[in-house]
Order: sequence, then structure tokens, then C-alpha cells
Amino acid sequence: MSQPKILVTGATGGTGLPVVSELLARGLPVRAMVHRRDARSRALEERGVEVVVADFYDPDQLFDALKGVQRAYYLPVMEPFMIQSASAFAVAAAAAKLEHVVQMSQWTSHRKHPAAMTQQTWLVDKLFATLPGVAHTVFNPGMFAHNFLRTLDYAALLGIYPVLSGEGRAAPVSNEDMARVVAVLLAEGPDKHAGRSYRPTGPELLSGKDMARIVARVVGHRVVPVPLPIWMLGKVAQQQGIDPYQVSQLRHYLQDMKRGTFSFEGGVTNVVQEVTSTPAESFETTARRYAALPFATQSLGNRLKAFVKFNLTPFYPGYNFAKFDRRLRLPVPHKPTHAIDDAQWRATHAAQMAP
Repeated sequence: MSQPKILVTGATGGTGLPVVSELLARGLPVRAMVHRRDARSRALEERGVEVVVADFYDPDQLFDALKGVQRAYYLPVMEPFMIQSASAFAVAAAAAKLEHVVQMSQWTSHRKHPAAMTQQTWLVDKLFATLPGVAHTVFNPGMFAHNFLRTLDYAALLGIYPVLSGEGRAAPVSNEDMARVVAVLLAEGPDKHAGRSYRPTGPELLSGKDMARIVARVVGHRVVPVPLPIWMLGKVAQQQGIDPYQVSQLRHYLQDMKRGTFSFEGGVTNVVQEVTSTPAESFETTARRYAALPFATQSLGNRLKAFVKFNLTPFYPGYNFAKFDRRLRLPVPHKPTHAIDDAQWRATHAAQMAP
């Protein structure tokens, strides 16, 4: 029996690329969907991956991308009109008679969340579950370890670890562990995973101060956790040229962390071990991988750049998130609530945390 061909969307990104690698390691045929051809897509082709360029908002292009594919990993675009791209994908998946879709969702997925991305994710959860003839598996991680390692250069070079989540705790999961779980779900397919939801986490709950202590071991010197207000995120984002929409949504997730959404019912699952037969890697293991990247190399040049960047941050005007959201005319729930504050969310998510 021939192996199912699998489409991976966002195939050159932080979570999509590791999924491609895991599927290739399993000997599965992979089609990578990308926005454009570039050095990253050429590197995939050199590894034997079929690459297709498609507009995530174009149902015709999505249908063509799904022709001859049996299973797909759907990674939503983090853009204001994600719901339109998801609807286009759903239409194309049904028309192409896709066998199985594994959908990247969110632990915070909630109909009345203050983050537009999360409201839309909840709708996508429901939409994909109703596709005729298409098996659906929800993959809903919490906070990515990547989010807490974006500023590893400050820790490595200046001995400073910014903390924007107060005393809140999470069990950050690595991109690599997420990819291993997704690859198994796709490889084993709908017979085993249709209609199920999986929440992978790291192995332990950590606060910002805990992460700073771990990072200090990684970089080999003292690191001081520096509590910062969430509004400082706007200054850092503008300084570093980060997409304001992405940061606008992230500020809500930091509030979720402060309020206990990611530590709810113990906050740690054994999903990575149960699905892949390999334990979830520690935050320290992930941090050591980031510390080896060029941006965190402990050189005099990097220290000077980090020092200048850090000291200039307070002088940047920063994004005005409320104004930005109004300009986009994003829908606002009648009574928005963070996930942990909603009784319905707590009831459904407590069931997912049960052993």
C-alpha cells in the first residue's frame, strides 16, 4: 500500500519546517506549501520535497495545492483576516476530498477572547470539525518556548532577561517537540486520531524568574530577571520591526499567562511522551539550541549591539495597540473574557487536562 502524501502549510516557518523534517525522516512523501520561491523553498526541493506556491486566501490555488494529497497540516496565518484564509482552505479541502487534516489551534481557543486571532481560531475549530468526509484532529499547544527565547541575546550578552508575564507560569513547548507530535498524528492518520484533541506541553511549569535561572546556566554567567510592563512590548516590537498584529495578539497571551490560563489544572501534559514515545525536551535543552545561534554568540561586537539596542528601547514611541486594532476594525465580543475567566472554557479544557 502506497504511503499517503501530506501537505504542510507554512512549510518554511518555525513550526512548519520541523514538521517537514520529521515527515521526511519517516519516509513519507511531502508537499510543502509556501508563499513564494526563495532560498528556503529551494533548500526543501534539494531534500526531495515537492514545493507548491499558493496564496492562502485563494480557494482555487489551495485546491490545486491539495490535488493528489491525502492528509494535511494546517498552520493558520497570523494575520487579521485569518478566518478568510481558513474558510478558503476548508472549501478547498472538501472539494479535494482530503482524508485528514491536523489543525494547529490554541490552548486559549475561546469564542469571547480579547485577541481577534483567538476568537477566529475558535471558529476554525468548529468549521473544520464540520467538513463532510474530512477527518479532523485539533493540535492545541500553549506558549511556545520560542516566545521566551526571542531575547536570549540580552541574557547572553548583557546578563538581563526581560520578564513580561509577571509571576505567571507556563510549560513552554519547543517547536521540535510540536513537530514530532504532528508528524505522528499525520503518519498514523484518521483511524487513530480523528475527532481527538492534543495539548502538548514542556515537562514543567516555569515562571519568568525560573526561566532566567535556567538561561543563566545555559549562558554560563549571572542573569538578572527584569520585570517589564506589557506596554513595553510595543516599544521592543517597533524597534525590532516585528509585525504589530502579531505583537498585538501576543500581549493578550501574556495576560493569559499572568491569570493562570497556561497553568490551569496543573498546566503540564504527557502528550509528547504518549504520542511520540519520547519525553518532552526541557526548556534548558531548547535554550541551549538558541544560545548557539549567531545572535546570541558572546562576542564584543554582539555585546555592543545588544547594549545599544537595549538602551535605545525606552526612546522608541512603540505601537499603540488599541489604536492599531481600531484601525483594522477588528470585531470585539460583547463581553470579552480571557479564557481562564470563562466557565465554559474551564469546563471543556479541564477535560483535556484529565490524566
